[in-house]
Amino acid sequence: MEGIGFELREEAVLETLTEDIVKSSEIEGELLNPKEVRSSVARRLGMEISGLPDASRDVEGVVEMMLDATQKYKDPLTKDRMFGWHAALFPTGRSGMNKITVGGWRGDEQGPMQVLSGPMGREKVHYTAPEGPRLEEEMNRFIEWFNKDRSMEPVVKSAIAHLWFVSIHPFDDGNGRFARAIADTQLARADRTSQRFYSMSAQIMKSKKGYYNVLESTQKGTMDVSKWLVWYFERLTEALVATNETLSKILVKAKFWELHKTTQLNVRQIEMINKLQGDFVGKLHSSKWAKMTKVHRDTARRDIQDLIEKRILLDSGEGGRSTNYTLNLPAL
Repeated sequence: MEGIGFELREEAVLETLTEDIVKSSEIEGELLNPKEVRSSVARRLGMEISGLPDASRDVEGVVEMMLDATQKYKDPLTKDRMFGWHAALFPTGRSGMNKITVGGWRGDEQGPMQVLSGPMGREKVHYTAPEGPRLEEEMNRFIEWFNKDRSMEPVVKSAIAHLWFVSIHPFDDGNGRFARAIADTQLARADRTSQRFYSMSAQIMKSKKGYYNVLESTQKGTMDVSKWLVWYFERLTEALVATNETLSKILVKAKFWELHKTTQLNVRQIEMINKLQGDFVGKLHSSKWAKMTKVHRDTARRDIQDLIEKRILLDSGEGGRSTNYTLNLPAL
């Protein structure tokens, strides 16, 4: 990644952070608009990305929390910092329709904090968290360990931090996202960089059922956390393997523009090539080109024919209205 230049490296970070934020919320059943997330991340990282929508207040809060956790990984974890994250995550003071304690540890006014599933009246209790009066002591112990203990291997510490925090469950809501953010903070410390090229949350989402099963079995069992550690490291390995796909796209893009750095292209052609290298959906026809670039269809055909002659676009060969075009990408 260091060899491909600053701009493309930034793009890889943007892709990974966007995926991580979207998937961490999806684990909790909250679906964020990826384009809004990408827009918010890009703006906060000072990147110029055109054509993206403004992010909603909810998206801005999640992005603010996750970026503070991963980009400022050297900063100590404090109670006030976490309360700030929580206020960003729940700007209205509510989780859905329910009013919650924001920017403070949960209380037990509504009974003990429990992780439940199943229909009302027949819920299954997966886990009961420590009582409210114990939270200050429990969190002080956790924060002290997270900031000062240097005896544990850094990646192992990430796994333990995730499990320990989510077991304390100190907030009314958002504990899972906090646990993953804190684990990511520790992974950034292990990597000694704020640049993230892999997403743990994406792999946890793929194994969501296994995630909750291994947490439950570990929390209800003995103090032996070996099973959790093995599960966590398997997901980390998968995350590192999966990131090859993301980075390959970035490397192909870099090679493409290196091959065509002297090729004469107009503004519309550059715009459409970038779209085809990004999140373009469906097949490219001359009519779609005309609509997306706001030109007459004859102009679109001339743009496309020029790119075919320059070996940038390939004709599907289907003929007539079925004719579509694909980008001629170089092999790595």
